[in-house]
Amino acid sequence: MSLALPRTRSLANEPSHSAGPEDESDISALLARLTSEVNQIACEKTKSIQQITNQMKMLALNALIEASRAGAQGAGFAVVAQEVRGVGQQVETIARELETQLTKRTGDLMSSISRMTDRSRGERMVDLSLNAIELIDRNLYERTCDVRWWATDSAVVDCAAAANAAAVAHVSDRLAVILGAYTVYLDLWLCDLDGNILANGRADRFNVVGQNVAHTRWFREARGLRSGDDYVAGDVECQPLLGQAQVATYCASVRDGGKAHGRPTGVLAIHFDWEPQARAIVQGVRVGAADKARVLLVDSNFRVIAASDGQGLLGERVSLQLNGQRSGCYQDRSGSLVAFHATPGYETYRGLGWYGVIVSNAQKD
Repeated sequence: MSLALPRTRSLANEPSHSAGPEDESDISALLARLTSEVNQIACEKTKSIQQITNQMKMLALNALIEASRAGAQGAGFAVVAQEVRGVGQQVETIARELETQLTKRTGDLMSSISRMTDRSRGERMVDLSLNAIELIDRNLYERTCDVRWWATDSAVVDCAAAANAAAVAHVSDRLAVILGAYTVYLDLWLCDLDGNILANGRADRFNVVGQNVAHTRWFREARGLRSGDDYVAGDVECQPLLGQAQVATYCASVRDGGKAHGRPTGVLAIHFDWEPQARAIVQGVRVGAADKARVLLVDSNFRVIAASDGQGLLGERVSLQLNGQRSGCYQDRSGSLVAFHATPGYETYRGLGWYGVIVSNAQKD
């Protein structure tokens, strides 16, 4: 059975479809700045009016004093001065009311803009979290297709059925050819039903033939697969036989004749080179520089399996406040904005309960 090799795809080659934050943040900042400027102008103008009315009141007071000194001859002038004084007081009252009302209105507007900006920012972070986990899902779906396809290759099927020296040499060469085209894999292993590794594609780097992996979860689950159409998707782990490299292992059963419901004869395990691929995803998420955001992928136990800052991998656990939701955002106790989205899966890949997470430490001005 011939094996055609399509174009290699990696996580790093996947484009991000989420729009950048520049437009919406610029508009919000512009609205806030204009509102603040209107408030400042209103305050300055009302203060100018108050200064003028104070001058009017002083002039009226001086006029009243001079009218009093003039006696009966200044009585008419005193009436005018009193009227001027009354007008000044009215203008002062209007100016104060104007300042109070404008300050309240502009304050309300600025609060509304702030809430709108926070809500928009939170929604954008959730969208970016979804974008990150979707890119992972689509790529890992391809890994499940790869392993099921390659498990039907004639060299793999023949070696699993009869692991003689010639069959082992042939399948090793075939696995090496696959690895040459699919650079996202660290190694491919063909195992018998007892968990013994019969052949691998990078024997020059990894001396794994003869090792037993029957104790691993992924092998035990693969051993129990019901047909060649099924697969096992393993969580990210450090693989001792691959120099403690971070890998996501995918398995399919090898069956007689390469048929989906043939008798199982072995297990094909493919080790996805996780760390560089996942790093390309989380570092490629287009969060704004001002957001000071940390982009994460976490597994179903909230263990960090990828981080844009490269910290806490496979050791740190994050505390997500899901509140029964598959997606959302909230402010944690430290004041950071936390956005998350659960894996939606892709095609026949259901996902493993992973989450895309973004933690933004940006502080408001």
